[in-house]
Amino acid sequence: MNSIQEIAAVVKRLKSAVIFPHTSPDGDTLGCAGALHRALSFLGIKSEIVTEEEIPAEFLYLSPLREAKRLPSFDAEGYLAVDASDTNRLGELRQIYLRGAKKKVTVNIDHHVSNLRYAKYNFVRTAASNCENIALLLDELAVPFDEEICKCLLCGLVTDSGSFSHNDVTGETFRLAARCVEGGASVEKTNYELMQKKSRARAEFYAETIKNIRYLLDGKFAVAVVPFGTLERYSLSTDATEGIVDFGRFVENVEVSACLLESKRGQFQISLRSNGRADVNRVAATFGGGGHVRAAGCMLFGELEEVVDKLRYAVWQNLEDV
Repeated sequence: MNSIQEIAAVVKRLKSAVIFPHTSPDGDTLGCAGALHRALSFLGIKSEIVTEEEIPAEFLYLSPLREAKRLPSFDAEGYLAVDASDTNRLGELRQIYLRGAKKKVTVNIDHHVSNLRYAKYNFVRTAASNCENIALLLDELAVPFDEEICKCLLCGLVTDSGSFSHNDVTGETFRLAARCVEGGASVEKTNYELMQKKSRARAEFYAETIKNIRYLLDGKFAVAVVPFGTLERYSLSTDATEGIVDFGRFVENVEVSACLLESKRGQFQISLRSNGRADVNRVAATFGGGGHVRAAGCMLFGELEEVVDKLRYAVWQNLEDV
């Protein structure tokens, strides 16, 4: 693995770069991408962010994200992946990344224990959010932490740390948060945009989904299901499911929570959360996914009950000593 100093030296030599957040983007991957895009502009490096899907509306208060594209619009020298443990996490953009990897400078900056070190240059360090790693890079690049960068970094910190409630939060996490606030980011606005603001349609969708949570394995495993067509019925996008998996985790006696989003008929995007007594990274890895000990994801195919049974067995294997 490369040091952050080596990564900074590689980035500084670039004249242009495309930044790849992971698919189904959350606040950490988008905060990383926005902060890095803004930082490269200070260095005179042409860059753009590309995402498989539209940026979820709640993140558009971050101005660097409003310039994101669905496909690269120029032939860049470098491809920079942020918060993606493997190239499958890039979704349909994976093929573009892999084709470019043959002749371009590829960089992978991530904080997942399951990261596969798939780029030419890799910096992987576990932290509460990958924005902590991006902050290290920006310091090495000697760019100013202006208000826009601070807002992007705070977004990642708040979302991936569970509002600073996860057990991987450290003093470094809080010191970076303080630096972001001192640089102009607002904790109040960040929490409102990301955690509190909801449309009526999203509130009604949320209520329907939460009402139908199933509790398996003697109440230790909570399963929320979003069947195919549900989001369309409410005129919502996939980002409306944010927070559902965490709700299940907060129910008394639950050790593992899952949200199953049926994005296509028979295709389920699985989000997993643990309260600390089960390793959901291992659960996700069973099905080709990954993430963290307490937060991970994967994709499963089949009929709903078949998918639920597979998950129940994998979770049970990690709960036998609980």
